[in-house]
Amino acid sequence: MLGLLHLELFNWNWLKILIVISYYAIPTMLVYALYKGRDIPFQSMFLVFGAFFIICGTTYVVQVWYEWFPNYFVSDFMKAITAFIAGSSVLMLLALIPFALALPSPAKLEAANLALENEIGERRKAEAALGELAEALEKRVWERTAKLSKANASLSQEILERKKAQKALQQSEAQLREKAQELELALQKLHSTQAQLVHTEKLSALGELTAGIAHEINNPVNFINGNLTYASNYVEDLLGLIDLYAKHYPNPDGEIKAQIKAIELDFLIEDLRKLLDSMQLGTDRIRSIVSSMRNFSRLDQSEMSPACIHEGIDSTLLILQHRMKANGKLPAIELIKEYGDIPLVECYIGQINQVFMNIISNAIDALRTQDSKNEIISNPTLWIRTEVTKYDRVVIRIIDNGSGMEAEVKTKIFDHFFTTKPVGKGTGLGLSISHQIVVEKHRGELQCISNPGEGTEFIISLPIVTDSGSN
Repeated sequence: MLGLLHLELFNWNWLKILIVISYYAIPTMLVYALYKGRDIPFQSMFLVFGAFFIICGTTYVVQVWYEWFPNYFVSDFMKAITAFIAGSSVLMLLALIPFALALPSPAKLEAANLALENEIGERRKAEAALGELAEALEKRVWERTAKLSKANASLSQEILERKKAQKALQQSEAQLREKAQELELALQKLHSTQAQLVHTEKLSALGELTAGIAHEINNPVNFINGNLTYASNYVEDLLGLIDLYAKHYPNPDGEIKAQIKAIELDFLIEDLRKLLDSMQLGTDRIRSIVSSMRNFSRLDQSEMSPACIHEGIDSTLLILQHRMKANGKLPAIELIKEYGDIPLVECYIGQINQVFMNIISNAIDALRTQDSKNEIISNPTLWIRTEVTKYDRVVIRIIDNGSGMEAEVKTKIFDHFFTTKPVGKGTGLGLSISHQIVVEKHRGELQCISNPGEGTEFIISLPIVTDSGSN
């Protein structure tokens, strides 16, 4: 009896083991199926079913364990998990039932399969037709390829000939460009030489004219000035003699009294002295002008020498003074000189005077022209300022309150033969020669600052001692 009971218990234990293995085998096979068939629909439902079977197997194991070791908490917990997963399975089944009902029936699947086979057959026929068409196209492509190869060979030959022609053309263009550059350089050199010749000729003519005029004026002026002293002495002697006669013969006869009254002797004596003083002032003035003209016309210097810049400016202003006076409707130009304490500057003073002449003449022309409103400048003013900078340079500023210059004109003012004056009124060499004298001859700087309606300022900067390498 005990043996039979032992056998039954043994068989019952094996049965429990088989049940547990079955519970765990089902989800394992479901997971394996999902792994192999990844396109199976409703995979989440399979996973929930697998979890349900795992929980059921685990619950069975807990029940067996409970028979040996009773524990209500573990048993209740497993029952709660089983109920949760079972409820989730029911809810997912309810959600999947419409999709499952919408799946096609086997008859529909068979009909679809038949239609698919028919379509496959038609596609095979189409593929056969496409194959034949491909062969025909390949034949045509081969024929076209042969024609294209022949055309390509001809084109390659033509390209080669064109490359040769292009290379020859490039060589010719390079030669022409080189010749054009040479011609341009030669033209620039010709312009520079022409400008230099014109400048030299102008300076020479101006120097000779100025020197000649100064010489011709100087001789009679020296004669007059020299004789004025003797004339003054003679007049004083005669006036002294008249006073002596008046002292010794206070009562002359009637004829002499009448003549004294007729010539207004007292006024004549007083005015004669003033006349002689005026003549002396006039001769002194003429001698000053002659000295300025000689100073301005010092063009024969072969070497630089220290010179007074202020004397050069004053000489230029003295020569141009007649142009600054009032003339009809044109008011007089106000001159404001603000000279600084500057030392002697090593330079070609004759050429620097020419620079002053060109720039100041242009400033006077600007002040005599009409502004943008076609009105005469009512208060024309010319400022000349000099100063010494901390870089051992003398700076001369020549400023006018004329109509100014446009930006396009300002960029060309130092070009050879460029002028804004009418034909016959200017050669366009004044500023270009001035720039050459200041920059090339004296290693200085010549700048122009001008805006429309705001006047013009020329800034001349000269080194006090020029480098030994100066031309």
